[in-house]
Amino acid sequence: MSSSAPGTTPHYFVPQPSRHPAFAAFGLLFVIFGAANWINGVEWGRFLVLFGFLWLFAVLFQWFRDSIRESEGGVYGRKVDISFRWSMSWFIFSEVMFFGAFFTALWWMRGHSVPALGSVDNGLLWPDFKAVWPSAAPGATASPGNIIEPFQTMTPFWLPTINTALLLSSGVTLTIAHHLLRDGRRGSTILWMWVTVLLGATFVCVQGYEYFHAYHEMNLTLSSGAYGSTFFMLTGFHGFHVIVGMLMLLFITLRLMRGHFTPERHFGFEGAAWYWHFVDVVWLFLYTLVYWL
Repeated sequence: MSSSAPGTTPHYFVPQPSRHPAFAAFGLLFVIFGAANWINGVEWGRFLVLFGFLWLFAVLFQWFRDSIRESEGGVYGRKVDISFRWSMSWFIFSEVMFFGAFFTALWWMRGHSVPALGSVDNGLLWPDFKAVWPSAAPGATASPGNIIEPFQTMTPFWLPTINTALLLSSGVTLTIAHHLLRDGRRGSTILWMWVTVLLGATFVCVQGYEYFHAYHEMNLTLSSGAYGSTFFMLTGFHGFHVIVGMLMLLFITLRLMRGHFTPERHFGFEGAAWYWHFVDVVWLFLYTLVYWL
């Protein structure tokens, strides 16, 4: 449906009623209901989670397929392109606020909560407690009364620094691919996109090894007090966003191989690139505040 004459690019495209939102909600219902039972010890809960995710992925596949057909069919005009750009901008802004909340929690615990535990009143209860952040004093746990096991803190050398180099390099290769696409050099664009996807996948593998090392050799776990919880929440959610961004770039690469996108019209590429650069910037903040300070 559009407001333009037949045979022309619509001024604004209005899709027909779709089953996809309701079907996606149905799949999420099974995921949530199954997860709630699974974490409470009900064995069949995991099967509901699996069914829900499989259902959801099938729905998303069909939904994205329909959107790609609409895009390649030429029904998206300038107004739709503008709305897509605004939508992606607001989505990234919501992600900024999401990570901002976790960074604020880290600042509050380091600057207020832990020092408050070293007050005179608490000192009478826990005279041996060091009211300092664990990364600032070896052996400190930021938890009084020895309620958690001692652990080692994560330093920037060398895995986090390697990951920093990987992400920054992927930002460069993605920018190269974007310029090549704008110049109409599809083959070279695809090559640099595969390099970007490979760098993202390598980042995820390195972080997985870092987690294995933290759990088995440093005794640093999600339950290692305020330090452990903030470390794994920040790096874990960022890692999840890297995986999402990597999948976005992978699908964009596969679409490029099928002849999608032109030098003039390629917002799908640009939207994924915006998201990936956002992930890069978040990592720089995380690398500085979590690993160095």
